[in-house]
Amino acid sequence: MLKTLERRPAIRTLRGWAIGVLQEAGAIHECEEHGWAKDRADPHAREIAFDIAKQGPPSGLSADDAIAEIRDVLDSIGDTCPECPPQDL
Repeated sequence: MLKTLERRPAIRTLRGWAIGVLQEAGAIHECEEHGWAKDRADPHAREIAFDIAKQGPPSGLSADDAIAEIRDVLDSIGDTCPECPPQDL
């Protein structure tokens, strides 16, 4: 019996790869209404993302460079959507 494995979609940019890894690890998610990436501030999920980057960096990239890209993307993403109104506490 032939089995097919789920393939990851082709990523064209290093930033796109990093976003995909962060989503897979659960470190970021999308705003349901606007689609902006939001940081979940989950240290366990971040560690998983760094492990994925270390063990499977994109072709032609060192593990250190892959980890640096994950870190750069995390630093560029906030925990709120810029289009959503502020939540009252």
